[in-house]
Amino acid sequence: MSKISSGIKALDRLIDSLHMGHNVVWEVDAGTSYDVFMLNFIRQSCDDAQKVIYVSFNRSPQSILNYLHGNADPEHLVLVDCFTSGKGKNDATFLKYYDKPAVFHVVRVNNPQNIETFTEMLNSIEDGLPSGARYVFDSLTGMQDLWGEENSTYKFFTYMCPRLFDLETVAYWVLEKDAHSQQFKANLRHITQDVFDLYVRRDRLFIKALKLTGRKEREAFKPHVYAIEDGKVEISLSRKEISSDLGGRLKDLRTKSGLSQKDLADKIDVTPSFISQLENNQISPSLHSFIQMCRALGVTPAHVLAEDAGRSTSWLVKRANVSGRLIPVATGVKEYIIVDDDKLSARMVVIGAGTALERHFHPLKRPELIHLVRGTVSITVDGKTEQLQPGDSVFLRDIAPVQWKNEGGDEAELIEVW
Repeated sequence: MSKISSGIKALDRLIDSLHMGHNVVWEVDAGTSYDVFMLNFIRQSCDDAQKVIYVSFNRSPQSILNYLHGNADPEHLVLVDCFTSGKGKNDATFLKYYDKPAVFHVVRVNNPQNIETFTEMLNSIEDGLPSGARYVFDSLTGMQDLWGEENSTYKFFTYMCPRLFDLETVAYWVLEKDAHSQQFKANLRHITQDVFDLYVRRDRLFIKALKLTGRKEREAFKPHVYAIEDGKVEISLSRKEISSDLGGRLKDLRTKSGLSQKDLADKIDVTPSFISQLENNQISPSLHSFIQMCRALGVTPAHVLAEDAGRSTSWLVKRANVSGRLIPVATGVKEYIIVDDDKLSARMVVIGAGTALERHFHPLKRPELIHLVRGTVSITVDGKTEQLQPGDSVFLRDIAPVQWKNEGGDEAELIEVW
């Protein structure tokens, strides 16, 4: 089986690269920055001189091209626009994109609600391209929203999945987990070749494989923490992630017990050097050594491994930690996760000087409050533009902004809560 890169070296190492002919389903939670995985795949495909067919149900052409800026070139990208005449309802705001000179090859589907029409157009695009064109379907959830039921989306997937396999390409499919039934997700996992789960726990981002066809490596099926910085993804091996917390906790427990490294080493029949390396997170203990150490320190393994063990400031979110949780929005606009759990989401948004964003930072799904911390920006909502000064706030209920604009000479920083 031929292999290609995902564009993310850490992911390639974890899963033994992408395999030609495979459909890859991404089951994602809100706040997982899944766009970065798509972006790196698109950039890699363009670097490989392969055509990319990007099928959009959730974003307007302008917002996609802003998002792809610098990561795709007109020669290799074909954008299939199912948004403008779908969720966009042929609104003049979205239609005006087509009044401009074309930079990228954009195919507008006039009636994306009709699955047969959409499928025929997609096949005709494929027929006109060299073999090996790669696909990104930005939202199975958007398909379902437009087509009205899971069954229609499932039928389309069952048609396209084997077709793309036979074409020996790679296709990415994005699925928002909470928007679909367990049965639907189980059916897709049965048909497709690869499935990844992206989720957030206690402000950390995790990735794990749910299905990997044709690989022997099992490490990918464990949860792994990942971080995003400047559009790049780094994935930590799960055992290293545990180790990074473990050494410090064991050292704290040892010093509280009044034991030296030699005292503890003698109790469990290891060398003081072993204890030193362990406490400095240079090595990980075997299960047997770890249990012996817990007994010597008078604690249970569960106490040591508890995520909050020894944390007196678990309520504190440092700005330095936030800076590593980047969600690229568009050129000049960055969004950082502050908190993201089942009860509350908070983001920091930075808009560069002279930057205009012709949409909201993300699709508006529930009411949210946005507070301007520094800088000046204008916001356009429902045909009205307002200038915001530091200390001003915006409360969005059900109408998303169509523009954010920073005309000042400095960055603007906002806090977004929902």
